[in-house]
Amino acid sequence: MQKATALETLIELAQTRTDGAARRLGALNAKDMDMQAKLALLTQYSDEYRARFQTLAQQGLTASDWRNYQAFLNKLDEAIAQQREALKLMHQRVAVGETDWRSAKRVLNSYDTLARRQTRAEAVRAAKLEQRETDEHSTNTAAHRDRG
Repeated sequence: MQKATALETLIELAQTRTDGAARRLGALNAKDMDMQAKLALLTQYSDEYRARFQTLAQQGLTASDWRNYQAFLNKLDEAIAQQREALKLMHQRVAVGETDWRSAKRVLNSYDTLARRQTRAEAVRAAKLEQRETDEHSTNTAAHRDRG
């Protein structure tokens, strides 16, 4: 079994780092989408509740019902504001996750490029060695023929 070269080890480590960064970014994106859905739901619920409140207010509400609706709408507004703030922070975390993934991917691509260059250089060296051996064999064969 051939021992891994330093470059191969670096590539494996970079691949592991890139895979991990991609998984973390995927989880962050999923959480971001969940938070967006929750914000949309809260906003929709608030809109529906406001419409219901308007309808009931036109029909006439008691002072206590009015206060209850207002208090609930205020709580909904607070929940929406909190969700927007949480979503803003999540967008920042997603941006950091994207930066981490891009950085890891860049390192991996650099190592891959080095490995390809190394493979090409080894192929050129092997081809030159084979050509030299072929030339030496031809020279030796010709020399034996001339002597014989």
